[in-house]
Amino acid sequence: MNIQQVRSIFLSDIHLGTKACQAHHLLEFLKAYSSEHVFLLGDIVDLWAMRRGGVHWSHAQNTFVQKMLRRARHGEKVFFIPGNHDEAMREYVGTSFGDVLVEHEYVHTAADGRRYLLLHGDEFDQVTRHHKWVAVLGDIAYDILVRLNIYLSWLRRTFKRPGYWSLAGYAKRKVKTAVNFIFNFEDSVIRHIRERQLDGVICGHIHWPMIKEVEGLTYINCGDWVDSCTAIVEHLDGRMELILWNGVQPARSEPLSRQTS
Repeated sequence: MNIQQVRSIFLSDIHLGTKACQAHHLLEFLKAYSSEHVFLLGDIVDLWAMRRGGVHWSHAQNTFVQKMLRRARHGEKVFFIPGNHDEAMREYVGTSFGDVLVEHEYVHTAADGRRYLLLHGDEFDQVTRHHKWVAVLGDIAYDILVRLNIYLSWLRRTFKRPGYWSLAGYAKRKVKTAVNFIFNFEDSVIRHIRERQLDGVICGHIHWPMIKEVEGLTYINCGDWVDSCTAIVEHLDGRMELILWNGVQPARSEPLSRQTS
């Protein structure tokens, strides 16, 4: 496999500590890309699930942690911005763990001069902010869908059905309240970066990978490594790209729009 040099890698919602975490695919992705910066944008470790007694820590998950520490040790700038599932780490903002810097948010200047606000995004989720018990129930429901999808994927392989189909993604596209939630989240984030006079935002939280332009501003969501297996890379010229990883080689996408989501 040829290693591609990029300037930055952006990852979010890996959910280490759960069975649904597809760390093996994430390791394959990281083997394909070398970078100057790695930004971990929250929900890297799922402390919510671990507190519910569902701890699952695989060899691949442990290897990912070791790989991040090794990259930081060897000169890559690795930043960790905690999310709501690993919010306990927010107590350590401003410190570092094995050369991995912990930040609440970060303004990243891309190679083309555009400035992006990097954050997890849960502060723009009104449910998570004001009704945490509802968010926890929703998280449990999502976890059930993802677990069901594991068995559905096995059935599809057994009956030799081509391609990957996501039950959780299907639910998000079809349930009106979920669609409205995603659009409201995006609009809130866009308003915030406009007020901050920045050029764009790169975030996670909603497990909905996206790159789109909104009135001259760029909204980018990394997606996740539970369901979609997606990441954002910044090329050496500052161009941002959404990578859909299929476990063998990157399937690159064009910038997505609301109409295609």
